[in-house]
Amino acid sequence: MVTTKTPAVDKAMLIFQHLSEKGRATFTEIQKGVGLPKSTASSLLASLLAHGLVKIERDRYSLGLLWYELGSKVEEELDIKKIAVPSLTRLRDTTMLTCHLGVLEGTAAIYVIKLESPTAIVIRSWIGRRLSLHSSGLGKALLAWLPDEQLERILVDIVLEPRTATTITDVTQLRDELTRTRQRGWAYDNAEDHDGVYCISAPIFDRSNGVIAAISTSGVSSQINGKTIPTLAKAVVATAREISLQYAKLPG
Repeated sequence: MVTTKTPAVDKAMLIFQHLSEKGRATFTEIQKGVGLPKSTASSLLASLLAHGLVKIERDRYSLGLLWYELGSKVEEELDIKKIAVPSLTRLRDTTMLTCHLGVLEGTAAIYVIKLESPTAIVIRSWIGRRLSLHSSGLGKALLAWLPDEQLERILVDIVLEPRTATTITDVTQLRDELTRTRQRGWAYDNAEDHDGVYCISAPIFDRSNGVIAAISTSGVSSQINGKTIPTLAKAVVATAREISLQYAKLPG
């Protein structure tokens, strides 16, 4: 047993490991199998049930479907990273801009790939960085194609914090911006997340036409402006479509 400074997590892991090995088990089998006091086992199982990490049928516990969902997301992220790098590299080399790939995680976007611009202009970002959905181009691309019910749940939870003078802080205006994003096929960050940094982003879809990620190009005003936006947007959308088609070809 791994022991950390968070005993509740350690004990929950014992339950997960037991159910992973046994498949299904009664409360007594779990409690005795992991060696926990009855009160502790009961409390933990109640919490794990509430979070969907375990389920119960006919007085027998088993791992919940949330594990399948989480595992699918991990596998999905690994697949999309592997597939996206060659296409994203070509986009970087063509545009000479910093390119990212990000995914939706709760009420934020998170970078999972960053390819630096070959120019001397550096965009301050890093893999693992969390982005506000309402102010970043990548965040808006991830939001714009979500099913209405999922989008509304997220809009209720996010805080429309003003990050720059151009940040959208009104939910009605954000909805209008997401509509425009869907209509043109790409999202735009008009220096809304960081002063002086602009971004064009487009979504990547799975076989069911659900958004699983988004890619973006980022730069300063000399790189992304009224003259360059049409060409850059076309390139970003074409690259996102290419990655989507490659992802759709994966077995399964």
